[in-house]
Amino acid sequence: KKSEVIDTDTRILLQIGIYQLLCLDRIPTYAAVNETVSLAPRRSVGYVNAILREFLRRREKGEIEKLFLGEQSDEISYLSVKYSFPREFCRKFCEIYGFERTERIFEIFNRAPKMTLRINTLKIPRESYAGLLEREQIEYRTSKDLSDALILENVAFSSLPGFDEGYFFVQDEASQMCVEALGAREGETVVDTCSCPGSKAFGLAINMKNKGKIHSFDLRKSKLKLVSDNAARLGISIIEVAERDGRSPDEALFEKADRVLCDVPCSGLGVVAKKPEIRYKDMSEMARLPNIQYEILEQSAKYLKVGGELVYSTCTVLPEENLLNIERFLENHSNFEAVDFETGGKKSINGSLSLSPDLDLTDGFFIAKIKRKK
Repeated sequence: KKSEVIDTDTRILLQIGIYQLLCLDRIPTYAAVNETVSLAPRRSVGYVNAILREFLRRREKGEIEKLFLGEQSDEISYLSVKYSFPREFCRKFCEIYGFERTERIFEIFNRAPKMTLRINTLKIPRESYAGLLEREQIEYRTSKDLSDALILENVAFSSLPGFDEGYFFVQDEASQMCVEALGAREGETVVDTCSCPGSKAFGLAINMKNKGKIHSFDLRKSKLKLVSDNAARLGISIIEVAERDGRSPDEALFEKADRVLCDVPCSGLGVVAKKPEIRYKDMSEMARLPNIQYEILEQSAKYLKVGGELVYSTCTVLPEENLLNIERFLENHSNFEAVDFETGGKKSINGSLSLSPDLDLTDGFFIAKIKRKK
């Protein structure tokens, strides 16, 4: 009842105290309460103590959820308050997944994300690199369906052996599945239209055994140096970088590519765990993305030879950035068709595959594959 008139110092102390009681498991309850009360302004000591004690009583009764979802609240308000997402964000996810799945996904988004490595088999087998981790007493697990992936949790990047030697780079399983779906082979010509920061180009080069040619384009020249530097660290020599807007393709490469990777800029709503600031993006600003993505897809397709294949991908879950763009393209280009594929132990349906954090334990991701018929 006093929430509207409580002073700032007291409000912040209560937030810190309740956060400790709710979210931290290494601070004893008595310590969290006593320390918070001891820091309270004299006028608020009794109030802070009473609120924290009442919180503990309700927790023992299993009534914590009611503190978030009051009698007059709805599901959107509950999700917004409990998981710290804007209401519009919550509403959009509920439209896609429903309330229960949205809550599971938000729980994952609010956890520290795992780190997945792609082992550079141009330099070292996965088993040998795993041996280096064991020597350093770093815990890991292997990916069941991706032969070059190792998964780590609660590990500092700086503690990993072999970075300077080019033994690995960081790449989520979903991104590795995207590379695998394209199926690039030795000696082929590949165009990566939106390449930075370059992990997919590196994965393609490894799959191609560093034989062939990869044209890595990106809108921002400053970021292309990261691609070049990391390619050198990894011992990859077939990547050629160039500054280029995906909507303005290189005509010299038209109908020259065996494969094209079109990993378009997107809203990023599948990688909130890794980029928590995304939750505060203005949803209205995302509305312009589908048309930009479609234009990049349409221009990127011009690179393909007859019989060539293109993978379109995003790290978002919004249908308008994913399947709807592919359906629109196929409807307008009769000389292309959807192609089914299998990657990371999962099979596409009508040429597309959607990955979600709760069911697939990866980033939220979309992969679609199309082929030029004539």
